[in-house]
Amino acid sequence: MACFTRFIRLAVGAGALLLLFFAASPSIAQQVNPTASSVKEQQLLQEMNRIHGRVSIPDQRSGVLEQPAGREWRHFRDVTLRWIGGIAILGMLAVLIIFYLSRGMVRLESGRSGLTIVRFTSFERFVHWMTATCFIVLAISGLNITFGRPLLLPLIGHEAFSEWSQWAKYAHNYLSFPFAIGVVLLFLMWIAGNIPNKVDVDWVKRGGGIVGHDHPPADRFNAGQKAIYWIVVIGGGLVAATGYELMFPFYLSGIEGMQLAQMVHATVAVLFVAVMLAHIYIGTIGMEGAFEAMGSGTVDVNWAKEHHSRWLEEENARAEADARSRPAVTAAE
Repeated sequence: MACFTRFIRLAVGAGALLLLFFAASPSIAQQVNPTASSVKEQQLLQEMNRIHGRVSIPDQRSGVLEQPAGREWRHFRDVTLRWIGGIAILGMLAVLIIFYLSRGMVRLESGRSGLTIVRFTSFERFVHWMTATCFIVLAISGLNITFGRPLLLPLIGHEAFSEWSQWAKYAHNYLSFPFAIGVVLLFLMWIAGNIPNKVDVDWVKRGGGIVGHDHPPADRFNAGQKAIYWIVVIGGGLVAATGYELMFPFYLSGIEGMQLAQMVHATVAVLFVAVMLAHIYIGTIGMEGAFEAMGSGTVDVNWAKEHHSRWLEEENARAEADARSRPAVTAAE
């Protein structure tokens, strides 16, 4: 009986050794292709899902260390976005310079009458300038993120660039709130006057008074101003929404969603800046008398007659109706 027990133990031990040997050795059926190219890093990144780290905060989405879409996003940020922004902004500046040199300022053909009419109230001008001031700071600080390192850093050095970028980041974050409020107020204040109509189609066909010397009739806001209005409302809403998703990370989406938000935010922002350059041009050196509308709130009657004749007629009719509705004043006996 003892001999049989020893035999069983020897058989089990030999079987275990053979099992370990075959498990450790390469499979006989496995074939190796010596001419196959080595696996590239990009192929590995595409095959693997992602690499997670361990984080102490409840939202585990913030623990993503590596994921394939990150390299595509980095290429967009460092290459594609700079091309889009450079072409849009520099192209718009070139167009405006050429247009100014060839057309010059759009002058009042009938001269100034000396009479003025109120175009914008104090509250409207406050909202406009609050939004415009915030936009300028946001544009400069935002462009620093995209173009600061290749353009500004070599000129001022690392220490100054670091200090400037830190303050630009603070300004960009905090001024986004009054900018967003301004966009909402502009939308509510002027929505009634910015609905496109048939008058706008005729205005565009006739060049809007910018091309040539024709002055087509327009309401309080012409087709060009309506286009700016909707660009501000839609573009401002997009940059605000995507900006807040980036400012408060992982509340609404994971890293992939934030990468998409940054791409939308940056693309819309650089195109927004390009369009606003045209708006600033028309409102300053591009058209005589235009700045006064947002400066003092009043415009010359001849300016209103040439550029917004339908609005002037409505204002005159309203003034006459108000005058007729007032009771006549009689002298006391």
